[in-house]
Amino acid sequence: MKIVFFGTPDFAIPSLQKIIKSNHEVKAVVTAPDKERGRGRKVSYTPVKEFAVQNNIEVLQPEKLTDEDFYDELRSINADLFVIVAFRILPEKVFTLPKYGSFNLHGSLLPKYRGAAPIQWALINGDNETGVTTFFLEKKVDTGNLILSKKIRIDETDNFQSLHDKMSVLGADAVIETIDMIESGNVIVRPQDEPLATPAPKITKEICEIDWTKSAIEILNLVRGLSPVPGAFFIKNNKQYKVFNCSIEKNHDLQAGEFRETKNELYVGTGTDDLRILEIQPEGRKRMNAEEFLRGYSLNK
Repeated sequence: MKIVFFGTPDFAIPSLQKIIKSNHEVKAVVTAPDKERGRGRKVSYTPVKEFAVQNNIEVLQPEKLTDEDFYDELRSINADLFVIVAFRILPEKVFTLPKYGSFNLHGSLLPKYRGAAPIQWALINGDNETGVTTFFLEKKVDTGNLILSKKIRIDETDNFQSLHDKMSVLGADAVIETIDMIESGNVIVRPQDEPLATPAPKITKEICEIDWTKSAIEILNLVRGLSPVPGAFFIKNNKQYKVFNCSIEKNHDLQAGEFRETKNELYVGTGTDDLRILEIQPEGRKRMNAEEFLRGYSLNK
């Protein structure tokens, strides 16, 4: 199969790598434009572009997906299939171009968690399982007919980074299986069960702020779902502190938002049990464990 691969972040790389190692041919990669970053305004590539360049694959970086020159370039490649992993919303004119259409890899068991942040919301909501799904693109986002789903257990120790990494590998398996099914004509699609659809909206700053009156388990899950980026945070004495790791203490000695400090341990009250903060980052400083933090900071001053 001649394939054009669409993707931008690290999550997409295992899928691209698996296709390259298969008997299919990646004719081109489409990814986001280069960006200037940092103080020196150094131009940086997307992770997918870096990987594609290393593997001598043609890279397309349209500013606008509706651009006619971009459309003409895609048409000239004459691909059999478009594979989309963590990319922008494609115009119908583009995703209907290949002979076998276009499919997307999504980081949830659709129709659960449609939207931009499915991995984060599975953790924030305290789920004990999630998965990946491939589906054919249709005009309405994340609503196309399902091809293949694979489940994965969410461990109590998982945070966004660890679950993201495991799901990117699981997703690569789903992608290559889906391509092989499409090539062999063994695809049996099924429609999504609309009443089961749930949203997974983009993570905003408001979502990231910790409300200490909520239960300890809700706060713990928020921290897990946002660690290491963008990070759950609280404000104390007009300073922002990010929390990356914490554990539940089976007692309730502290009022919600009240802190207790020992020489090397930091506790905070919630609406139920107390939480022990294990990793924290003061505003403008590096991430550190509680013992390091307490050598130079106090939340009770």
